[in-house]
Amino acid sequence: MPGGVNSPVRAFAAVGGTPVFMKRGNGAYLWDEDGNRYIDYITSWGPAIVGHAHPEVLAAIQSAAADGLSFGTPTVRENILAHMIIEAMPAIEMLRLVSSGTEACMSALRVARAFTGRNKILKFEGCYHGHADMLLVKAGSGAATLGLSGSPGVPESTAQHTLTAHFNDVEQLQEIFAANIKTIAAVIVEPIIGNAGFIRPQPGFLEALKKLCDAHGTVLIFDEVMTGFRVARGGYQSLCGIKPDMTVLGKVIGGGMPVGAYGGRRDIMSLVAPAGPVYQAGTLSGNPLAVACGIKTLEILGCPDAYETLAARSKNLVLGLKSAAEECGVPLSVDFEGGMFGFFFSQDPVRNYEDAKRADMISFKKFFQLMLNDGIYFAPSAFEAGFLSLAHSQADIDATVAVARNAFKQIQQSPQFKESPQFKESAE
Repeated sequence: MPGGVNSPVRAFAAVGGTPVFMKRGNGAYLWDEDGNRYIDYITSWGPAIVGHAHPEVLAAIQSAAADGLSFGTPTVRENILAHMIIEAMPAIEMLRLVSSGTEACMSALRVARAFTGRNKILKFEGCYHGHADMLLVKAGSGAATLGLSGSPGVPESTAQHTLTAHFNDVEQLQEIFAANIKTIAAVIVEPIIGNAGFIRPQPGFLEALKKLCDAHGTVLIFDEVMTGFRVARGGYQSLCGIKPDMTVLGKVIGGGMPVGAYGGRRDIMSLVAPAGPVYQAGTLSGNPLAVACGIKTLEILGCPDAYETLAARSKNLVLGLKSAAEECGVPLSVDFEGGMFGFFFSQDPVRNYEDAKRADMISFKKFFQLMLNDGIYFAPSAFEAGFLSLAHSQADIDATVAVARNAFKQIQQSPQFKESPQFKESAE
């Protein structure tokens, strides 16, 4: 396997050391091949939102598996899951199930180009929308972690149609639209960036983006692969009150099994074959096991107080980390929404990818290793958000903060930290 892994961030390239090979998970915990237990704040990059190996989810998968693994035909369960998604996100009038977030983003952009008859798309620096050629320009996630601004193998003729902008910069957005009158097919955005850390939109930013898209006939796509069903049942669009033209969803709607979806306005989605001329297909789309897993996961998330519980746990975690860092004189910027959170070793709030890159990566690397050694598993990259599940308890949060306090003390005492710009700024 290239780099010894099947996805780049898993290789620990940004934090050093050998990646941990996990054997099993249960609730809020993971166990590695040597039997060491970790409190897990990746939760399979978000979809294990009800906890690993939830008994009701396992039972749903086992029941579906007994009927067969894949048919290549329509099933009733696909329709049930689609209705659950549409009920939660009214902006989605029609949707198509696929097998991954990458496939969903790629397909949504193809449909948007067909709908508008235009070629250009606009994305934001540090946002990651999968590894399709046109989306690897200044991407987040593993590309940001490895310091890659693009990728060899992507033709210039493909990349030339991708425009990029700074997140939270309305003035630059206005300039880009003014310079590309009636040529931008779609804008795709993570409404909360989760692939360059956790970066919240500033007040008025998404509203200005929606207004520009409407004025220029550009399709607005919310990539809610990370935020959908995590920050709220209706995704971030339900919190900000903005109705995107299209929405992209990922693993969480399959409870962690390979699945994704793209959907939106009926007049746009009606272009997808066989209803329309835009071709997209997938043998494993709507896989019976993935759909059964997703239905049960969303049912559990529909229980009273599910999202209040997630938000309370996230708040206690990030405020606990912030307090522990302050006690030790370590600058830390934190934020959360629902079950999604993030932190940067930064004196100042992080508003875009450029701010994120100025954070103290040396301190993050040391923090990650110290936490890992004491049984706390955060993402092995400063450019990834973290996730809690309904299985995380207050005792887990308290234990995590206690370990973090000791890690912050060791960071504060390190010679590298005392020479860092972040330390000098905080000391001043």
